[in-house]
Amino acid sequence: MLRRLIPDPFLLFLVATILLATFAPARGGFAVAVGWLSILTIVLLFFFHGAKLARDQIIAGLTHWRLHLTILACTFLFFPLLGLLGFRLWPGLLPHDLWIGMLFLCALPSTVQSAIAFVSMARGNVPAAIASASASQMLGILVTPLLMGLMAGAHGGGVNLKGVGEIAAQILLPFVVGHLLRPWLGGWIARHKAWIGMTDRSTIIVAVYGAFSAAVLEGLWHKLPPASLALLVGVNAILLAIGLCFTWGLGRALGFSRADRITIQFCGTKKSLLQGVPMAKVLFPGPQTGVILLPIMLFHQMQLMACAFIARRYGDQTDDRH
Repeated sequence: MLRRLIPDPFLLFLVATILLATFAPARGGFAVAVGWLSILTIVLLFFFHGAKLARDQIIAGLTHWRLHLTILACTFLFFPLLGLLGFRLWPGLLPHDLWIGMLFLCALPSTVQSAIAFVSMARGNVPAAIASASASQMLGILVTPLLMGLMAGAHGGGVNLKGVGEIAAQILLPFVVGHLLRPWLGGWIARHKAWIGMTDRSTIIVAVYGAFSAAVLEGLWHKLPPASLALLVGVNAILLAIGLCFTWGLGRALGFSRADRITIQFCGTKKSLLQGVPMAKVLFPGPQTGVILLPIMLFHQMQLMACAFIARRYGDQTDDRH
């Protein structure tokens, strides 16, 4: 029980990074160096992600097209529409930049590692989860910026439309090159899996430090009262609860098996902090990036805690049936 209450260690690193940016923000030449380091880590991150992607797993899973279309619709249609609905109905509930962050959160693709881990723990359809999560990540490189151009741009979000080209250069191109080089790099990557895995979290840490440094220097904590943060937690909790209930109910209404419903629920509701941070740095240049990242950073931890609890319950129920 105690172990379940202990937060993800990576969350502690994120909190420490925000504190560091608050009390020792990057300035001048050091800020420039942090910016270039962030770009370098982003390029390496997606290069290695492309090189690690197993094409045969995706092809094998794509045969279950009805399941994958359902998951992708939840990720790229239901969540963005839900975010837009909230923005239209209660525009004054959160500061404008936080609402843009919520829209950005809703437009993000699914995670890969944690979604697959939870589907496996819950005794869901793991091969389908691998295919759907991987497809979501690849589509998100193009779909998320386009969605943000439609949603946030239409509401004064200041989306950098030129960022789509930068995303192609910093994310899509390294991803494609890495995947093409997989036949030659696959063995080396497998032998250095732990070291390469560090690029995931180091990318987020560097990007968050740079983004929050700029935001702090622009008076982030003076502009964002505690009441707004408390409301943001509540809005994230409601969004997550609606998403979990909707995906489970949709899977049941469409007649999917229990294993497939589990896959729809976890893959359709997870949102990727890993892709969100570098995309935000490109799409929202300037000090507002730190504010815009707050929703996905909070949602990331909340989804981990909620999905871990639900996955254990599903797994225990399956074991009891046997």
